[in-house]
Amino acid sequence: MSDHDRKQFLWMIFLIGLVMLALAVMANATTLARLQFDELAAQANAIARVRCLDAMSHWKSGEIWTRTDFLVVETKKGTLPQIVEVEMPGGIVGHLHARVEEVPSFAPGEAAYLFLWATPEGTYRILGWSQGAFRIRKDSATGLENVTQDSASAPLFDPITRQFRHGGIRNLPVPVFELKLKRALEK
Repeated sequence: MSDHDRKQFLWMIFLIGLVMLALAVMANATTLARLQFDELAAQANAIARVRCLDAMSHWKSGEIWTRTDFLVVETKKGTLPQIVEVEMPGGIVGHLHARVEEVPSFAPGEAAYLFLWATPEGTYRILGWSQGAFRIRKDSATGLENVTQDSASAPLFDPITRQFRHGGIRNLPVPVFELKLKRALEK
């Protein structure tokens, strides 16, 4: 085998390996189905206004997960304990950092409305990941609280127009959000 043939062979093996790696990554990718607000409200086991108390990452079945404890300020649907544990994939353990796209993370003190579903272990997950997390922020100028859905910044592909667009709730005053939620829960 000539030097030129050997180089071509090695390049061919490299490219095959690269294609196999890309296929393996695509096989493990997660696609979230877009949920409308009414669907989120209907499918959630519980909906609550919460304040983050603490977030701790840990190993679970060979993967990094983060358990976040929230103080339940007000329950809008279902029954929740005063402190609810929400466990989601991803986090930081030691020098290892695992990030899962569209999985929300919280810092102590943050306020949000969460749409939750219960696990058999007694913890909760956020329904639709970023779709079920609505951050509450106070406007420093007016003092009014607004709600923004975590998924509002994620582009959505519209197969009809073949374009990406943004959706979700952005800067909605809390009273308007609560009215929207009340109407969704009455359906």
